[in-house]
Amino acid sequence: MANIKKDSKKKPWAGVFTEETAKGVEEFTESISFDHRLYEFDIQGSWAHAQMLMNQGIITKKEFAEIDAGLREIKHEIELKGKSGDFDKSFEDIHMYIEAELIKKCRETGKKLHTARSRNDQVALDLRLYLRFITEHYVIDQIITFQRTLIGISQENIDTIMPGYTHMQRAQPVTLAHHLLAYVEMFERDKERYKEALERISTLPLGACALSGTTLDIDRETVKKKLRFKHISGNSIDAVSDRDFVIEFISNSSIMMMHLSRMAEELVLWSTKEFSFIKISDAYTTGSSIMPQKKNPDVAELIRGKTGRVYGALVSILTTMKALPLAYNRDMQEDKEPLFDVVNTIKHVLRIINEMFPHIKFNKERMRETAAEGFSLATDLAEYLVTKGMPFREAHEVTGNIVKYCIDKSRSLEKSVDLHDLDLKEFEQFSDLIKDDIYSRLTVETSVKGRKLFGGTGEVEAQIKRLSEQMDMEKKKWRKFWQLW
Repeated sequence: MANIKKDSKKKPWAGVFTEETAKGVEEFTESISFDHRLYEFDIQGSWAHAQMLMNQGIITKKEFAEIDAGLREIKHEIELKGKSGDFDKSFEDIHMYIEAELIKKCRETGKKLHTARSRNDQVALDLRLYLRFITEHYVIDQIITFQRTLIGISQENIDTIMPGYTHMQRAQPVTLAHHLLAYVEMFERDKERYKEALERISTLPLGACALSGTTLDIDRETVKKKLRFKHISGNSIDAVSDRDFVIEFISNSSIMMMHLSRMAEELVLWSTKEFSFIKISDAYTTGSSIMPQKKNPDVAELIRGKTGRVYGALVSILTTMKALPLAYNRDMQEDKEPLFDVVNTIKHVLRIINEMFPHIKFNKERMRETAAEGFSLATDLAEYLVTKGMPFREAHEVTGNIVKYCIDKSRSLEKSVDLHDLDLKEFEQFSDLIKDDIYSRLTVETSVKGRKLFGGTGEVEAQIKRLSEQMDMEKKKWRKFWQLW
């Protein structure tokens, strides 16, 4: 038989019920143990709602003053309690806790705050306020900071030549700056996705109530302005049942984590003896419990590992929402733990990658050495032949034959022979279009600097200039934006 608990705390919804809630049900359904982090946003939304009720004559100025003072006092008490908070689970969630505390302080006046409001639109509002804050005040700022770090390192390595890879095989020489700027572009797309999502987050659900709105004369436009939203939900049913903005935030975070994981994978590879491209500071590596010589790139490995955690959150929320009928269903409470876990994860990852990256040393000599090996200038030879009038497909075949000749010669001599090791007579066996000027083309420096097209390896300084100006403008914009807020 269920353990029916006789609770002295009467539920706000208890009017039609004849029995107290079972203790097991309270433990199973509560969310206050994790949604307490929404307290600031719940109070912020409640304050705007109360002011609107006063403006509309639904509550008096005196009653608003009582509610305002009560909410400020509750906020202070929660902060003293600590954000981890030891909250009584009988309150179910942070929204009911704050309301109960307000009623305790303001008595009958406190009971008026929930007029023309449901927990359904209240929760949706709090989540939107929370995600807007996290996106504006942390995620975008941290992405910009990391982009600036990468741009700074790129400025110092414009002439640092390294091998570029396709299929994990050495392909053509590039520069370290060009390689790192590829990640700056990735993070730029991440930043744009978060910024675009802010438009959809910035939709006021308050006023939708449970699902159909209210008969009371409320003013949603005023609340929208008070809370700095751009839009008002156009359908009250959709307003309370929409979690697209949560899914979109986690999706954007998954894509960003994929980019960070790709970078982490390269850091792991580059730090191996086989590559020897980088040395990560001892402060950001760990050792082995059995092998004294080991220095492990655990930070990069954990970034790579935590990506799966964020992907899991995306699958979780999509699965939760995939078969829910309109409008609100309690299943939707399951949006919060995955979301909060994603926020915690990306905050930690962005912080540590920003902290670690300036402490990576690049082995420039090793990078250049490997960039010159493995016939990495074969495409340059083919393009040289094109400038002499040979069709590219023919030039490709001729160059392939020259590479094969080098490989065969290497075997016979038992030492490596590359394109620049051949004399002019050997080249002329394959095409009389090849002249002495070929040797000036067969250097990694010429190869890199010769690709001056927009976005190419020879245009890195211009890329850095464009991106630096863009970062400066954006930083100013966000700083001004936060000051206004």
